[in-house]
Amino acid sequence: MSRAYFSRQEGAPPPLRITVERRVRFEEVDPLNIVWHGRYPGFFEDARVAFGEKYGLGYLDCYEQGILCPIKQMHIDYFRPLRFQEQFSIEGILHWSAAARLNFEFIIRNREAEITTTGYTVQMLLDTDMNIMLIPPPFLNTFFDRWKGGGIR
Repeated sequence: MSRAYFSRQEGAPPPLRITVERRVRFEEVDPLNIVWHGRYPGFFEDARVAFGEKYGLGYLDCYEQGILCPIKQMHIDYFRPLRFQEQFSIEGILHWSAAARLNFEFIIRNREAEITTTGYTVQMLLDTDMNIMLIPPPFLNTFFDRWKGGGIR
Protein backbone atom coordinates (compact mmCIF):
# COMPACT_ATOMS: atom_id res chain seq x y z
CA MET A 1 0.00 0.00 0.00
CA SER A 2 1.50 3.30 -0.99
CA ARG A 3 -0.65 5.59 1.16
CA ALA A 4 -3.46 5.46 3.67
CA TYR A 5 -6.95 5.56 2.21
CA PHE A 6 -8.34 7.57 5.14
CA SER A 7 -6.36 10.13 7.10
CA ARG A 8 -6.46 9.87 10.87
CA GLN A 9 -8.39 12.71 12.46
CA GLU A 10 -6.93 14.38 15.52
CA GLY A 11 -8.55 13.08 18.70
CA ALA A 12 -10.14 10.14 16.87
CA PRO A 13 -10.20 6.72 18.51
CA PRO A 14 -8.14 3.93 16.95
CA PRO A 15 -9.81 2.09 14.06
CA LEU A 16 -11.93 -0.98 14.78
CA ARG A 17 -10.80 -4.21 13.10
CA ILE A 18 -12.04 -7.67 12.18
CA THR A 19 -10.28 -10.47 10.30
CA VAL A 20 -12.10 -13.16 8.33
CA GLU A 21 -10.39 -16.35 7.16
CA ARG A 22 -11.46 -17.79 3.80
CA ARG A 23 -10.45 -20.25 1.11
CA VAL A 24 -10.82 -19.49 -2.61
CA ARG A 25 -13.73 -21.42 -4.06
CA PHE A 26 -13.85 -22.83 -7.58
CA GLU A 27 -16.63 -20.44 -8.60
CA GLU A 28 -14.38 -17.47 -7.76
CA VAL A 29 -11.58 -18.21 -10.24
CA ASP A 30 -11.30 -17.52 -13.95
CA PRO A 31 -9.83 -19.85 -16.64
CA LEU A 32 -6.33 -18.76 -15.56
CA ASN A 33 -7.03 -20.25 -12.09
CA ILE A 34 -6.82 -16.84 -10.38
CA VAL A 35 -9.59 -15.03 -8.56
CA TRP A 36 -11.56 -12.94 -11.04
CA HIS A 37 -11.25 -9.23 -10.20
CA GLY A 38 -15.03 -8.85 -9.83
CA ARG A 39 -15.08 -11.19 -6.81
CA TYR A 40 -13.18 -8.80 -4.53
CA PRO A 41 -16.20 -6.62 -3.62
CA GLY A 42 -17.77 -9.82 -2.25
CA PHE A 43 -14.66 -10.44 -0.15
CA PHE A 44 -15.00 -6.92 1.25
CA GLU A 45 -18.63 -7.72 2.03
CA ASP A 46 -17.55 -10.82 3.99
CA ALA A 47 -15.50 -8.55 6.26
CA ARG A 48 -18.27 -5.94 6.59
CA VAL A 49 -20.81 -8.60 7.60
CA ALA A 50 -18.41 -10.13 10.17
CA PHE A 51 -17.67 -6.63 11.47
CA GLY A 52 -21.38 -5.94 11.92
CA GLU A 53 -21.87 -9.21 13.79
CA LYS A 54 -18.93 -8.50 16.12
CA TYR A 55 -19.70 -4.85 16.85
CA GLY A 56 -23.51 -4.75 16.58
CA LEU A 57 -23.39 -2.52 13.53
CA GLY A 58 -24.74 -4.90 10.91
CA TYR A 59 -27.13 -4.14 8.09
CA LEU A 60 -30.14 -5.47 10.01
CA ASP A 61 -29.09 -3.60 13.17
CA CYS A 62 -29.09 -0.38 11.15
CA TYR A 63 -32.29 -1.25 9.27
CA GLU A 64 -34.15 -1.88 12.54
CA GLN A 65 -33.18 1.69 13.48
CA GLY A 66 -34.47 3.08 10.16
CA ILE A 67 -31.00 3.39 8.60
CA LEU A 68 -29.90 2.11 5.19
CA CYS A 69 -26.16 1.96 4.40
CA PRO A 70 -25.58 1.70 0.63
CA ILE A 71 -22.11 1.83 -0.88
CA LYS A 72 -21.37 5.31 -2.25
CA GLN A 73 -17.77 4.71 -3.27
CA MET A 74 -15.47 1.71 -3.73
CA HIS A 75 -11.82 1.45 -4.69
CA ILE A 76 -9.64 -1.65 -5.16
CA ASP A 77 -5.87 -2.00 -5.66
CA TYR A 78 -4.60 -5.39 -6.84
CA PHE A 79 -1.02 -6.47 -6.06
CA ARG A 80 -0.84 -10.25 -6.47
CA PRO A 81 -3.36 -12.93 -7.40
CA LEU A 82 -5.16 -15.46 -5.24
CA ARG A 83 -5.64 -18.98 -6.66
CA PHE A 84 -8.13 -21.82 -6.34
CA GLN A 85 -8.18 -23.38 -2.84
CA GLU A 86 -5.70 -20.85 -1.49
CA GLN A 87 -6.32 -19.76 2.08
CA PHE A 88 -6.47 -16.02 2.66
CA SER A 89 -7.61 -13.45 5.19
CA ILE A 90 -9.66 -10.31 4.81
CA GLU A 91 -9.07 -7.58 7.36
CA GLY A 92 -11.87 -5.05 7.62
CA ILE A 93 -11.05 -1.77 9.32
CA LEU A 94 -13.60 0.90 10.23
CA HIS A 95 -12.01 4.35 10.37
CA TRP A 96 -13.42 7.10 12.53
CA SER A 97 -15.57 9.75 10.91
CA ALA A 98 -17.81 12.22 12.72
CA ALA A 99 -19.83 12.53 9.51
CA ALA A 100 -22.87 10.41 8.66
CA ARG A 101 -20.89 7.76 6.78
CA LEU A 102 -18.94 4.54 7.31
CA ASN A 103 -15.34 4.46 6.03
CA PHE A 104 -14.12 0.87 5.67
CA GLU A 105 -10.62 -0.15 4.57
CA PHE A 106 -9.81 -3.73 3.54
CA ILE A 107 -6.53 -5.65 3.40
CA ILE A 108 -6.45 -9.12 1.85
CA ARG A 109 -3.45 -11.32 2.62
CA ASN A 110 -2.48 -14.72 1.26
CA ARG A 111 -1.41 -17.65 3.47
CA GLU A 112 2.16 -16.22 3.57
CA ALA A 113 0.69 -12.99 4.98
CA GLU A 114 1.64 -11.08 1.81
CA ILE A 115 -0.76 -8.30 0.88
CA THR A 116 -2.58 -9.30 -2.29
CA THR A 117 -5.28 -6.65 -2.45
CA THR A 118 -6.33 -3.51 -0.63
CA GLY A 119 -9.29 -1.25 -1.00
CA TYR A 120 -11.97 0.79 0.66
CA THR A 121 -15.66 1.52 0.66
CA VAL A 122 -17.61 4.54 1.80
CA GLN A 123 -21.17 3.89 2.88
CA MET A 124 -23.62 6.75 3.03
CA LEU A 125 -26.59 6.73 5.37
CA LEU A 126 -30.19 6.99 4.23
CA ASP A 127 -33.47 6.87 6.07
CA THR A 128 -36.11 4.39 4.90
CA ASP A 129 -37.61 7.07 2.62
CA MET A 130 -34.22 7.22 0.83
CA ASN A 131 -33.34 10.66 2.20
CA ILE A 132 -29.63 11.26 2.77
CA MET A 133 -28.75 11.67 6.44
CA LEU A 134 -26.48 14.65 6.97
CA ILE A 135 -25.79 13.94 10.63
CA PRO A 136 -25.45 10.55 12.31
CA PRO A 137 -28.74 9.30 13.76
CA PRO A 138 -29.01 8.54 17.52
CA PHE A 139 -28.25 4.82 17.04
CA LEU A 140 -24.91 5.62 15.40
CA ASN A 141 -24.15 8.48 17.78
CA THR A 142 -24.47 6.01 20.66
CA PHE A 143 -22.10 3.62 18.88
CA PHE A 144 -19.64 6.47 18.11
CA ASP A 145 -19.76 7.71 21.73
CA ARG A 146 -18.97 4.21 23.04
CA TRP A 147 -16.16 3.86 20.48
CA LYS A 148 -14.62 7.23 21.25
CA GLY A 149 -14.98 6.61 25.00
CA GLY A 150 -13.07 3.34 24.74
CA GLY A 151 -16.08 1.11 25.30
CA ILE A 152 -15.59 -0.65 21.98
CA ARG A 153 -12.29 -2.31 21.10
